[in-house]
Amino acid sequence: MKKRISAVLVAMAIAFSMTACGNGEKPKDETIQVTEAAEMSFDSLIEEAKGTVVTFYGWGGDEKLNQWLDNTFAAVMKEKYDITMERVPMDIDQVLSQLSGEIQAGEKDGAIDMIWINGENFRSAKENNMLYGPFADQLPNFQSYIDPESEDVTLDFAYPIEGFEVPYGKAQIVLIADTAVTPDLPKSAEDLKEFVRKYPGKVTYPALPDFTGSAFVRNIIYEICGYEQFLDMEADKETVKAAVEPAMAYLRELNPYLWNEGKTFPDSSPTLDNMFSDGEVVLNMTYDAYGTAVKIADGVYTETTQSFQFDKGTIGNTNFMAIAANSGNKAGAMAAINEMLSPEIQADRYETMKVIPVLDNSKLSKEQKEAFDQVDLGKGTIPQDELLSKRLPEMPAQLVPLIEEIWAEEVAGK
Repeated sequence: MKKRISAVLVAMAIAFSMTACGNGEKPKDETIQVTEAAEMSFDSLIEEAKGTVVTFYGWGGDEKLNQWLDNTFAAVMKEKYDITMERVPMDIDQVLSQLSGEIQAGEKDGAIDMIWINGENFRSAKENNMLYGPFADQLPNFQSYIDPESEDVTLDFAYPIEGFEVPYGKAQIVLIADTAVTPDLPKSAEDLKEFVRKYPGKVTYPALPDFTGSAFVRNIIYEICGYEQFLDMEADKETVKAAVEPAMAYLRELNPYLWNEGKTFPDSSPTLDNMFSDGEVVLNMTYDAYGTAVKIADGVYTETTQSFQFDKGTIGNTNFMAIAANSGNKAGAMAAINEMLSPEIQADRYETMKVIPVLDNSKLSKEQKEAFDQVDLGKGTIPQDELLSKRLPEMPAQLVPLIEEIWAEEVAGK
């Protein structure tokens, strides 16, 4: 259903554009059926979306990203398309729970339009018919600037995307340390074992299923067990458990030397980041490969803070944008997602937040390439060529929750 706002509310929407809204209620006009949205030209979709509100549900823990969405992206959408963006910060499990409830209740005009999603959450949502699509091929910027054959675009945690989501940004896990405090940065799992013994009680990682903590554990699995065997492994818990046991044994060996002796773990990656910033621990980790530069510039990290990788590489993935199956503003959602893929927006994200772009460089004009080439990634970062040369593929989505269960049973508190 199209969501229009009155002239009085326009001024308010501009002032409070993209602010968090818990109830997600939006003025409504007429219904845009799935078949209608799929059959409309993009120009018609843009016309249909004028004067509407688009909700964007996703994790709200990154304040710099929140400000960019609120102040930069929202302003572009309002100016170019007369679309008001409304950011709704919510963890993905809550988003999918709300969406599932709305769909089961037969709600045809749900509160959720766009969703920031990937991995096992995408797989679950797609398999349970909670997402609208396929829609990727309807977006001009997807056709013009994305490599449709890239595995970063066709697969999400080894699961076929089939046009039901569109890339938002690339991520890759890196480790972080202050070289003034710990000049000896571990380059392997074996090095890390010596590192935790040298700094007892000063190293930890987020408790699974935290997204970053889970990725760290998978990276340890790759280091010790290799990764090739997992890419086509059956999603059978006993099979997975046998394959990852050497890595679980390694993690159990670390526990006595970790923060709180491995009896408990930080509840989230933001908690670990705060502990690192406060000097409570000497090692941090993040999927935000260039976030270190941003935090150095903001004074959160010291000038001697440095991101680094294991020599064998680190896991990288792509995060995506999808549309709720019962969104009442599919036209507006597609307009917003298409704009997020524009070279101008991707370059601004790269410069402002140091997010790895998702565009195919070979499809950009000389001027568009220059906008990316002139970006200074800042201090404490890994050169992009080196970072991406050590990029490892994600595991199939169906294995991730099994590994998280196994870690909880075999490592946590052991």
